[in-house]
Amino acid sequence: MSILWVILGFILLVVGGEFLVRSSVALSFKFNISKMVIGMTVVSFATSAPELLVSLQAALSGSPAIAINNVVGSNIANIGLVLGITAMVGAIAVDKSFYRVNWPVMMVFSIILYYFLKNDNVLTAIEGGILFAGLVTFLVFLIRSAKKDTVSEGVDDALSTVSNFKIGLWLIIGAASLYFGSEWLVNGSKEIARSVGVSEAVIGVSLIAIGTSVPELAASVIAAAKQEKAISLGNLIGSNIFNIASVLGLTALIKPIPVTEPQILSNDIFWMLGFSAILIPLIFLFKRFQISRGKGFFLVVGYGVFMFLVFTQGKL
Repeated sequence: MSILWVILGFILLVVGGEFLVRSSVALSFKFNISKMVIGMTVVSFATSAPELLVSLQAALSGSPAIAINNVVGSNIANIGLVLGITAMVGAIAVDKSFYRVNWPVMMVFSIILYYFLKNDNVLTAIEGGILFAGLVTFLVFLIRSAKKDTVSEGVDDALSTVSNFKIGLWLIIGAASLYFGSEWLVNGSKEIARSVGVSEAVIGVSLIAIGTSVPELAASVIAAAKQEKAISLGNLIGSNIFNIASVLGLTALIKPIPVTEPQILSNDIFWMLGFSAILIPLIFLFKRFQISRGKGFFLVVGYGVFMFLVFTQGKL
């Protein structure tokens, strides 16, 4: 039964996330916000909603290990699994903004998160506020430095003509789906952890993390198969930044997140830092400024090794 709750939870999170993105974008058009700003802020926040609801639900229900490892695991999955598989479908070009802006910012947020957790084994409300304030500063910088004619591919023009009734209906559907989806997913995952004899941290960094990365994986693979230029390494890096700064930042503001599982700081977070750091030598070695099929295969194998070690070392 717990597996059924997890599957239903995943489905509701995907549905809720999609409706929330649509309603948020449509609402933004009503307030005459530019497409560029909508793409950089509204869409990014809305697509982080499933992770936010799962982490918040986990923290409030007494499972902080799931809250932290949902983010740590999602960040690892975004690079090892999503980027790796997408590159195996079709090579991904890397632009200069990746190593000049996006990657350094991701590494800074990742290291700050490690410091905050290692310092006193808890992510406090003040530290959550610092992370979120850092994200807002980064977004302001991006918006100011972006060209006015920047086209945001994640924003659908058709949503500018949606009625107020539809926007309200989509918001209700999205919010309800995210609420029940996160609750069922967290509760079902706890039951699975108990039944198979692994810690909640293991379930958070594996099952839940992969589940919340599935929409990005599907979208990236489909775009790569169609050879669309919309696939951007920056999108995945941006997702990792949002996961740390908005998901954990906002969750900690509502309820401080203690570190209850030692392997989060002794193992899992180093894998997250490692997968993030390896991107720089990958783009400068061999086929420069490109994540080729071979490099994608390397990332997927690395992710497979991580998952194997997680389950073999995570038995209670």
